[in-house]
Amino acid sequence: METSAEELQLAVERMHHCRAQLVEVVPVSEIFRGQPVWQGIVHVFDLIGHLTATRCYAWSSSIGESDKRRFFAMLHIPPITSAQTAVRAAIVQEYRTQSPT
Repeated sequence: METSAEELQLAVERMHHCRAQLVEVVPVSEIFRGQPVWQGIVHVFDLIGHLTATRCYAWSSSIGESDKRRFFAMLHIPPITSAQTAVRAAIVQEYRTQSPT
Protein backbone atom coordinates (compact mmCIF):
# COMPACT_ATOMS: atom_id res chain seq x y z
CA MET A 1 0.00 0.00 0.00
CA GLU A 2 1.63 3.21 -1.18
CA THR A 3 1.04 6.51 0.58
CA SER A 4 -0.45 9.31 -1.51
CA ALA A 5 1.49 12.46 -2.36
CA GLU A 6 -1.04 14.47 -0.34
CA GLU A 7 -0.46 12.36 2.79
CA LEU A 8 3.29 12.74 2.42
CA GLN A 9 2.97 16.48 1.86
CA LEU A 10 0.97 16.80 5.09
CA ALA A 11 3.55 14.70 6.95
CA VAL A 12 6.41 16.89 5.66
CA GLU A 13 4.57 20.06 6.63
CA ARG A 14 3.81 18.72 10.13
CA MET A 15 7.31 17.38 10.74
CA HIS A 16 9.21 20.41 9.47
CA HIS A 17 6.76 23.25 10.24
CA CYS A 18 6.70 24.77 6.77
CA ARG A 19 4.83 24.47 3.49
CA ALA A 20 5.80 21.82 0.95
CA GLN A 21 5.24 21.57 -2.79
CA LEU A 22 5.69 18.34 -4.75
CA VAL A 23 8.46 18.56 -7.37
CA GLU A 24 8.95 14.97 -8.54
CA VAL A 25 8.55 11.30 -7.72
CA VAL A 26 11.67 9.12 -7.82
CA PRO A 27 11.91 5.31 -7.72
CA VAL A 28 14.71 4.17 -5.38
CA SER A 29 16.27 0.74 -4.88
CA GLU A 30 18.81 0.33 -2.11
CA ILE A 31 20.97 -2.80 -2.25
CA PHE A 32 23.50 -3.97 0.35
CA ARG A 33 25.88 -6.86 -0.34
CA GLY A 34 23.87 -7.84 -3.39
CA GLN A 35 20.59 -8.06 -1.48
CA PRO A 36 17.69 -5.59 -1.78
CA VAL A 37 17.27 -3.64 1.45
CA TRP A 38 14.57 -1.18 0.40
CA GLN A 39 12.65 -0.48 -2.78
CA GLY A 40 9.97 2.14 -3.23
CA ILE A 41 8.95 5.60 -4.31
CA VAL A 42 10.39 8.79 -2.80
CA HIS A 43 8.50 12.05 -3.21
CA VAL A 44 10.64 15.16 -3.54
CA PHE A 45 9.21 18.39 -2.14
CA ASP A 46 10.38 21.99 -2.29
CA LEU A 47 10.08 23.59 1.13
CA ILE A 48 8.66 27.08 1.59
CA GLY A 49 9.58 28.86 4.80
CA HIS A 50 12.02 26.34 6.29
CA LEU A 51 14.98 27.91 8.08
CA THR A 52 17.77 25.62 6.83
CA ALA A 53 16.56 23.54 3.88
CA THR A 54 14.84 24.17 0.57
CA ARG A 55 14.06 20.54 -0.30
CA CYS A 56 12.86 17.38 1.43
CA TYR A 57 12.65 13.68 0.49
CA ALA A 58 9.61 11.83 1.82
CA TRP A 59 8.25 8.27 1.80
CA SER A 60 6.56 5.82 4.09
CA SER A 61 7.10 2.19 5.01
CA SER A 62 4.82 -0.32 6.64
CA ILE A 63 5.40 -1.17 10.29
CA GLY A 64 5.78 -4.91 10.54
CA GLU A 65 2.70 -6.82 9.42
CA SER A 66 0.27 -4.09 10.48
CA ASP A 67 -1.62 -1.56 8.37
CA LYS A 68 0.25 1.25 10.13
CA ARG A 69 2.88 3.28 8.27
CA ARG A 70 6.01 5.10 9.38
CA PHE A 71 6.67 8.40 7.62
CA PHE A 72 10.13 9.63 6.67
CA ALA A 73 10.89 13.23 5.69
CA MET A 74 14.62 13.79 5.27
CA LEU A 75 15.87 17.33 4.70
CA HIS A 76 18.19 18.12 1.78
CA ILE A 77 21.19 19.02 3.93
CA PRO A 78 24.56 17.44 3.04
CA PRO A 79 25.37 14.60 3.10
CA ILE A 80 21.71 14.06 2.13
CA THR A 81 21.60 15.45 -1.40
CA SER A 82 19.28 13.05 -3.26
CA ALA A 83 16.42 10.64 -2.79
CA GLN A 84 18.94 7.78 -2.81
CA THR A 85 21.13 9.28 -0.05
CA ALA A 86 18.02 10.10 2.00
CA VAL A 87 16.88 6.48 1.93
CA ARG A 88 20.40 5.26 2.67
CA ALA A 89 20.71 7.61 5.68
CA ALA A 90 17.35 6.46 7.06
CA ILE A 91 18.36 2.80 6.72
CA VAL A 92 21.66 3.41 8.51
CA GLN A 93 19.93 5.39 11.27
CA GLU A 94 17.33 2.67 11.76
CA TYR A 95 20.03 -0.04 11.85
CA ARG A 96 22.01 1.89 14.48
CA THR A 97 18.98 2.34 16.73
CA GLN A 98 18.10 -1.37 16.52
CA SER A 99 21.65 -2.68 17.07
CA PRO A 100 22.97 -3.19 20.59
CA THR A 101 25.94 -0.96 21.31
